[in-house]
Amino acid sequence: MVLSNENLRVAIPSDGAMYEPTLLFLDACGLRVNRANSRRYVADIPFLPGLDVLFQRSADITSKVEDGTADLGLLGHDRYLEMRNEDGPSKVVMNDLGFGGCSLALGIPDSWIDVSSIADLADIAVEFKNNGNSLRIATKSPRLVERFLLSNGISNFSIVESSGTLEVAPAMGFADIIADITSSGTTMRENHLKTIAGGTVIESEACLIANGKLAVENSIKGRVAETFVRIIRAHLDAKEFFSITANIQGVSRDAVASLVSEYESLRGLEGPTISTVFSGSSDNCFAVTVVVGRSLLMQAISDLESIGAQSVTVSQLNYVFQGSELSQRIS
Repeated sequence: MVLSNENLRVAIPSDGAMYEPTLLFLDACGLRVNRANSRRYVADIPFLPGLDVLFQRSADITSKVEDGTADLGLLGHDRYLEMRNEDGPSKVVMNDLGFGGCSLALGIPDSWIDVSSIADLADIAVEFKNNGNSLRIATKSPRLVERFLLSNGISNFSIVESSGTLEVAPAMGFADIIADITSSGTTMRENHLKTIAGGTVIESEACLIANGKLAVENSIKGRVAETFVRIIRAHLDAKEFFSITANIQGVSRDAVASLVSEYESLRGLEGPTISTVFSGSSDNCFAVTVVVGRSLLMQAISDLESIGAQSVTVSQLNYVFQGSELSQRIS
């Protein structure tokens, strides 16, 4: 597959913990990635012509978006904050996409029994300073960790950058503590490290970023990007809505509408839809369909049943489109 300069380019992780979840997320959105094989680093999304997918290392996605190699990027929010140029053109279009959840947290040796909070760690840092040493912290996220420590009153430290396994750093003696990505804390515990109260640097999920010049510099790419973002947003919004359909007997459609309108839970997004059911019965029967939020689901079912509803069915929606906001999001 040959890249086209006219196509929108979306960078996604090529490997690591975010690779499979990103593909599964896009597939769930109806944006299945068509990759010929694992050695190809360019793919497409058949559902959305005019878009190329670039497989990149997570650590490189931010820079690819900022230098214009890619227009959009999917990656962990922690990676974005760590790697971004604060004066650069990249912007977060959507945060908290619902996958790739993790924490960047401090890992303290179990043997430090007196350290159970970030305040305790600040005291330890002072002790190190009084002894002519600095607290050594191994991490792959030096910018985020430095800001976090300084914001918590810890200034006597040195960052040990490492691209390898961090959990062994205290045992090997080249760092005193670590700051690493964790989902469950199991790996830290297995390496005799513990988390502490207030020791979470950042909670992170996957996010979508964009080059802020995209919408104004290329209208064709901007329209494809708008569609891509709207599909994802509509899919995420749909998770909070359900479609309920029930059959209700009544003398007329207007009479059923009047009955249903008495219940706040049945007002839906724009009101209920009421249509005639051709059941072959002499009794007038009408199908009432309403879209409700998750918090109102059971109340809406109860209210329908209280007015004689039968054959109540509930469906999870795939998409709820509620407007277009890309130009405002990345400007």
